[in-house]
Amino acid sequence: MGITDKIVAVITLKNNDYKVGGALPIFYTDTKEELEEISVLLARITLGMVHDLGNGVKLVIKH
Repeated sequence: MGITDKIVAVITLKNNDYKVGGALPIFYTDTKEELEEISVLLARITLGMVHDLGNGVKLVIKH
């Protein structure tokens, strides 16, 4: 398994769209509150963990 097999989703604010890209599912949010909510919900659904990159981008990773 490579790193892309473990990253489930990328969640970011719409104004950070230039920071992310690739073949993973990317979810764009309007507010920081929505960013938090979507991250937690996706982690629960996929049984993954949320990791904050500190730049307005969060990853859901399945360990």
